[in-house]
Amino acid sequence: MPATPPAQPGENILTRSIHCVHRVEDLLLALILGAMIIIASSQIFLRNLFDWNLSWGDSLTRLLVLWVGLLGALAATRENRHISIDVLSHLFPPRGRAASQALGSLFAAGVCATVAWYAAGFVWEERSVGSTALLGMPEWLLHAVVPVGFALIALRYALLAGARTRSVITGELPESPKAMEPPP
Repeated sequence: MPATPPAQPGENILTRSIHCVHRVEDLLLALILGAMIIIASSQIFLRNLFDWNLSWGDSLTRLLVLWVGLLGALAATRENRHISIDVLSHLFPPRGRAASQALGSLFAAGVCATVAWYAAGFVWEERSVGSTALLGMPEWLLHAVVPVGFALIALRYALLAGARTRSVITGELPESPKAMEPPP
């Protein structure tokens, strides 16, 4: 995954803030992935050599897979590197290609917003039950990453759809047929 470029001296506060958020996302992703690898490797090592395991290791690893998956999807959205099914857009002229990409981004934003809405309902119900998970933490808190992650992905897709729509309207289209990058 390419690193987010550092903020330049002439950039405004919003751009610097966005770069800071990207760095925090990358750091969280790296830390969670590292923790997941260490815990899973420790579990294998302990089971095979000492016939013993960490009682919470498997549960935490499953939870970390959920977190790393959503953070990875968020990073992929930021970099405009999600898998897309694109059968016909290469046949379109640049303006038509940008319009089809805008519609695709808008559709993806709608799907992600819908998933976020229903996941938030699930987490809310889980909160009312009051069950606990690892180390006595509320289970709903550990699963809150799902609605938050999908809401952020929906927001990024909506912003990307807006940028692509603006390029269609203004006629400022990218020179290459590659998908347009999201705004900084």
